[in-house]
Amino acid sequence: MNIFPFTIFGFVIDGWTLFGFFAQFLFFLRMMVQWVASERAGKSYIPVAYWYLSVVGSMLIFIYILRLRDIVLVSGQALALLIYIRNIFLYHRARSTKEIIES
Repeated sequence: MNIFPFTIFGFVIDGWTLFGFFAQFLFFLRMMVQWVASERAGKSYIPVAYWYLSVVGSMLIFIYILRLRDIVLVSGQALALLIYIRNIFLYHRARSTKEIIES
């Protein structure tokens, strides 16, 4: 028995919609990770897990947006993805030169 697609409040829910929700949830988790890390540190702190969740969530959202064929969202998400990847490279470069002080 196939339940897809179905409609809720006028929105069509299918497999791609669930994929989009999952992608957005992963992207949301980065904020939870940052919040918990900051609470534990007693100051604003962004752990490397934040950037990895940003990359994974952003990639999945990028795939979802590509399916929608929305050039505005694709270009915005692509730029954000590049920034998240760059932050991971910066983190690892600083870590290899001992510039990062872990809390």
